[in-house]
Amino acid sequence: MTKRTAGLPCLVAAAIVLGACARSDRERPVVAGGNAERGRAAVIALECGACHRIPGIPKARGTVGPPLGDYRKRVYVAGRNPNVPDHLVGWIRDAPSLDPGTAMPDLDVSEAEARDIAAYLYR
Repeated sequence: MTKRTAGLPCLVAAAIVLGACARSDRERPVVAGGNAERGRAAVIALECGACHRIPGIPKARGTVGPPLGDYRKRVYVAGRNPNVPDHLVGWIRDAPSLDPGTAMPDLDVSEAEARDIAAYLYR
């Protein structure tokens, strides 16, 4: 192996990992038991738009938290856990227990309500 090709295996491995993590527009994670319409109603009732920009939610122009459009395309939940439904549901239910330094409050929502919100974010 020459100096020029020595890093090639690492580049190939990185491309494979990134390709596996990326989500296409057609792929939508399935949130077992989640209902996107109920999730939209919960996002409005919980006033998530006070902290986040959320497409489809009136007056959701917050800048404290990250924008939540195209959430299904994100690789991580809160910058540390793979973006899969169970991690997002856990984050929605009680973010401070997963990251004590987060600005995201404990929303005191049920598992079912968190699943609905996750289904809405993944729509």
